[in-house]
Amino acid sequence: MLKHLRTVVGKILRPIAALLLRLGLTPDVVTIIGTLGAMAGSLGLIARGQLFAGTMVITFFVLFDVLDGTMARLAGTSGPWGAFLDSVLDRFADGALFAALAIYLVGAGERVGAVAALACLVLGSIVPYARAKAESIGYTATVGIAERGDRLLIALVATGIVGLGVPQIVLVVVLVVLAVLSLITSIHRMVHVRGQILADTSGPAA
Repeated sequence: MLKHLRTVVGKILRPIAALLLRLGLTPDVVTIIGTLGAMAGSLGLIARGQLFAGTMVITFFVLFDVLDGTMARLAGTSGPWGAFLDSVLDRFADGALFAALAIYLVGAGERVGAVAALACLVLGSIVPYARAKAESIGYTATVGIAERGDRLLIALVATGIVGLGVPQIVLVVVLVVLAVLSLITSIHRMVHVRGQILADTSGPAA
């Protein structure tokens, strides 16, 4: 879902990316700023119950995740280091969001929601790990129904509307669904990789 939006947003942000490059900023610096900003919005606002304000701050800094890639392409510096840094820092930002939601929900007395948020945190790390590990041994694991961008968008929308007054149960239900989808995606990727490995080992001899 967000893959198409990323392309559109990248084109819109292209002039800003060019300006930042002229000012001397690098894609790596923008990546780090975006991550720190998103973490601040999560732990500084959402964890304290300021859901809508935190959502707006995180949404603003999530744009940096597109901006850094656009800058790298404009500068001709796209490469493995940028992709690696971006992926690792994404885990920090996602972890901060779901940890903040867990803290908020514990304070609100919503234990089911807090457990679901923690499940999202853990399973949300397993999904990309499964893909990375598969690729490290020569296979692919891009299958699944709960990619990182989709999970983040859904969680932020739910958090934001609850911050505007929608009943808290909406956020709890969304987190439970996201945890289940992440679990399904993790299992799907494991089965997918196993199938590839079995196909290789059981194929006809050369």
